[in-house]
Amino acid sequence: MNFNKLLITFFGSGLSPVAPGTAGTLAAMPFALLIVYYLGVNSLVTATIVFTIIGIFEINKYEKATGTHDDKSIVIDEVVGVWLTIAITYGGLSIWQNQYTVYLAVILSFASFRLFDIWKPSTIGYIDRKIKGGLGVIGDDLLAGLAAGIFNLLIFRILSYFNI
Repeated sequence: MNFNKLLITFFGSGLSPVAPGTAGTLAAMPFALLIVYYLGVNSLVTATIVFTIIGIFEINKYEKATGTHDDKSIVIDEVVGVWLTIAITYGGLSIWQNQYTVYLAVILSFASFRLFDIWKPSTIGYIDRKIKGGLGVIGDDLLAGLAAGIFNLLIFRILSYFNI
């Protein structure tokens, strides 16, 4: 497998015969959590930016070579989207009361990102439909990640308001 295919399928996770986007999201999460744990949220933001830029160029190369747009095996967009969700969620939570808060943040990050990525409300859907190339493929997932991260912070704010 060449570098292009390895990257855009995120080490082959996008080649899953069932739900490749979900498989790519699941494959991306341990990397994000390890980065946050060992290097901090800022490093995850940096990794997200780097993978976004490289991903746009690699998707453009792949689409030009294959004549396809947003092939289902391309999951680097899910990777950067869920990484952004996790970075916002972890970065916005200044106090971790216990391990259950961490578990909830992980589960909520996965679920909320997949919700916004599949649902594609408003501008997210517009970008998905109208912008072609790598920017369009990755752009909608970045917005889904942003929306999911903000949604997660809102959920945690509500939970803290009720001392849950």
